[in-house]
Amino acid sequence: MEHYDLVIIGGGPSGYAGAMRAIDFGKRILLVEKRRIGGAGVYNGVLTSKTLWEQALKAASIREVVPGYEPKFDTFSKIVDEAVFERKTQMTVHLQLLQKAENQLFFYEKGTAFIMDKHTIKITKEDGSFKTVATDNILIATGSSPRKPVNIKVDEQIIVTSDGISNFKDFPRSMVVLGAGVIGCEFATIFSAFGKTKVYLIDKADRILPFEDEDVAKVVSDNLEAHGAHVHHGASLKRMEVVNGKVEYELEFKDGRTEVLTVEKALISIGRVPNASNLWLENLGLKLTDRGAIWNDDTQTNMSNIYVAGDVTTDVALVNVGEREARHAVVRMFGPIVKPLSYKNISTIMFLNPEVASVGMSEQELVAKGIPHKVVKLDYTTNARAIAMRKTKGFFKIIVTNDNAMRILGMRVVGEHASSAIQAMAYLIYTNQGIRELADMMHPHPSIIEGVQECLRMLLNKSIYKPYIFTDRLKCYVCENGVCTPVKNLV
Repeated sequence: MEHYDLVIIGGGPSGYAGAMRAIDFGKRILLVEKRRIGGAGVYNGVLTSKTLWEQALKAASIREVVPGYEPKFDTFSKIVDEAVFERKTQMTVHLQLLQKAENQLFFYEKGTAFIMDKHTIKITKEDGSFKTVATDNILIATGSSPRKPVNIKVDEQIIVTSDGISNFKDFPRSMVVLGAGVIGCEFATIFSAFGKTKVYLIDKADRILPFEDEDVAKVVSDNLEAHGAHVHHGASLKRMEVVNGKVEYELEFKDGRTEVLTVEKALISIGRVPNASNLWLENLGLKLTDRGAIWNDDTQTNMSNIYVAGDVTTDVALVNVGEREARHAVVRMFGPIVKPLSYKNISTIMFLNPEVASVGMSEQELVAKGIPHKVVKLDYTTNARAIAMRKTKGFFKIIVTNDNAMRILGMRVVGEHASSAIQAMAYLIYTNQGIRELADMMHPHPSIIEGVQECLRMLLNKSIYKPYIFTDRLKCYVCENGVCTPVKNLV
């Protein structure tokens, strides 16, 4: 029987990253993937949706300056396919060359893995043949799948999840999106930006993105509606079904009224579920959470040699988090003792219009926890780069402790290049540093990150634009006991 130091189940972003880290330790690794290397991260997840988002924003920009411009679905679909092919080829060729390397540390099997016991894996191939291998350690990185409502028939043709978007042959003339979280809002942004689809978004709450601050959600919501989208606020879905080849759905609102609408397509975006079923024998003893995910303590399961990483844990379903968890798990197996992973300073991007980037705690979270804090906000209209780009919708917002140290608690940026502006703040949170050094650095001009610098100068009462003059574009306030009070000076 073949023996490995580590068998990794799942060849998506987490499993791939874990395999590469294990090579660094000189370990013999077997990566098992039942479908395609890269997983949802390449084929029907992050890469495809973000490529489509980039093209949608380009199309929206062209429409602004070329009246009557008609984007062609086939053109943009081809661009997405090219991006997938490029990434897939990179990853596949990399693995092929690794298998031919002189040290012979990496091995790959295409098939379905099944954990017989904590040291034995059975791998079944597509033709029904199988092999059994022995291993010292196991890393489960099988990802997740879109959640499907039990009362709605999802055919991935007319009523689809994110997996079924690739089945579209043209821009639908109308589409309803069920779920006003990040993914639902991203696809609503994409299809409304192309200008070919009337988008409806079902929002059971009073506003979209309920986990984010209200000012962030408002900018995104206003932009969606400016591009012709309609948000069904405070609406519950009573039923959704295919009638005569189209989607008929019925809504019930908080005031008791109901409404029936018909659209060409429906996108279900109500979260994801872990791919954790049929992976092991029932008597193996792996502990699960109430949500059906694999329980873990800093990536280690209740079985000491079995680890888990990525979406299959359903804790934080992000590619960067999954990759980091897998690499951390491998270090725990083979490397020196390391401190536990921290999820407090995760930088995230929401691919909306405008783009949203965040790190640390939000205002509403701080208020809910009763944590005193200071806030500064700077409108994008004051930023030279944003003005040059003619993209002035958005704002910078930095939240710090309500004391002289002014440690960073959180940051939100809504606008062009938002993701480029967030990382410096993430570093300050990670290192528990204050703001003065970053405020005094010479930032490049013109650049979006100058907005970060000006926010920090506002905190230190030495900004170029004065908040008591531009009261509509610069804001400073202190929040204590749930009450936020505007102030002129924060120091």
